[in-house]
Amino acid sequence: MIDKYDDLIVETISRLLVPFIQTFGMYVLCLGHYSPGGGFQGGLLIAASLMLLVIAFDIKEAKKRISETWIIICVGLGAGIFAGIGALCITFGANFLDYSAFAGILQLPVEKARAYAILGIEVGVQVSVAACLFSIFLDLLSRGEHEEALL
Repeated sequence: MIDKYDDLIVETISRLLVPFIQTFGMYVLCLGHYSPGGGFQGGLLIAASLMLLVIAFDIKEAKKRISETWIIICVGLGAGIFAGIGALCITFGANFLDYSAFAGILQLPVEKARAYAILGIEVGVQVSVAACLFSIFLDLLSRGEHEEALL
């Protein structure tokens, strides 16, 4: 096991960069309708920002802020959002993920209803991807035992 290596420059730069990376991840999520991007890419950015915090500080510090239970909840929540929107489409008499079913309920044109439903799907994907990738990173870093890490 490698002893904790404190570096003021790395810690300071990480503290400055993480909010910008996470904001950019949300920007990529919101712009996924009109240009390249979306939930998967936004989730990758969010997970990368969390990985940067672990690398800059310590896995124990990261586990204080984001517990394994919280990661599991986020993975399930993201999948639940995705499946829930699809199930609502079926409930409203359309096919799975046929977003035109929301037009009547939301009292919006079909195009706007589809855009909102797709955004909901992308949010679910982003939450799941970020939590899954961060969990995989922690598992690789700690060999599956989050208490003992290689860093």
